[in-house]
Amino acid sequence: MIKSMTGYGNAKGTSGKIDISIEIKSVNNRYLDCTIKLPRVFNSFEEQLKSIVQSTISRGKVDVYISVDSSASHDIEIKINRPLVEAYVNALRTIAWENELSSDIRVADLTRFPDILIAEKRETDTDQLSEDIGSILKNALIDFNDMRIREGEKLFNDISSRLDEIEKLTSLAAELSPKSVDEYRKKLETRMNEVLQSANIDEARILTEAALFADRVSINEETVRLRSHITQLRDLLTSDEPVGRKIDFLVQEFNREANTIGSKGNDTEMSKTIVDLKAEIEKIREQAQNIE
Repeated sequence: MIKSMTGYGNAKGTSGKIDISIEIKSVNNRYLDCTIKLPRVFNSFEEQLKSIVQSTISRGKVDVYISVDSSASHDIEIKINRPLVEAYVNALRTIAWENELSSDIRVADLTRFPDILIAEKRETDTDQLSEDIGSILKNALIDFNDMRIREGEKLFNDISSRLDEIEKLTSLAAELSPKSVDEYRKKLETRMNEVLQSANIDEARILTEAALFADRVSINEETVRLRSHITQLRDLLTSDEPVGRKIDFLVQEFNREANTIGSKGNDTEMSKTIVDLKAEIEKIREQAQNIE
């Protein structure tokens, strides 16, 4: 089933104690234009995240917003300088023994000495964080694609109904074509009667002229190709692959055939039919701009 190029998706998750939130928005674009917006400290993740997006989306202007909240991660770690503690304890015990003092050493006493406790910023496991952000991005893409599929169903229904109308108009044009040839023959006969003012008209000449006209205005080839294009477009609409560009091209072929039929038509009813035909094709062209 076709997908729309416009969509929205989001997902949230955690990496350790770091909260991660991801939003994806897209609008129409001829090619894929992906922008990843994330905290500058994580810029090294950008290419990896883009490749994840590119594996799912082939066309559209896509913006991915990634926010990382590490306020609850307690990334300050207090470490004990164990060699220094041991040295202080030994020194205090030596002082107590040499001076016959009590050797009751309390923790509070030790912490008064400098460099016993060291505050350090806990290192972030960037590999794990990158992997977790990638997983959350994939979840956001699932949500994003669900919306694009729903929009694609609406596009499918609209385009399918217009294809039905185009098929009817094509059949109507095919029916009107012989009628225009017959009217041409009658007009030709009337004009020859007026010019020659005689009932002795060369019927063979009229038939020859009518045949030449019929060949010149025949739309059989155009209607056959137009019906073929209709079948191809219906097949594309049921494809699971990105088909937006193919539909763009096919709609141009629709217009080409409609213009040719219009140039061959020479009566009011045929002209109205072609106007209606081209109007339906134009509506499909507009909708095709939304298809991935």
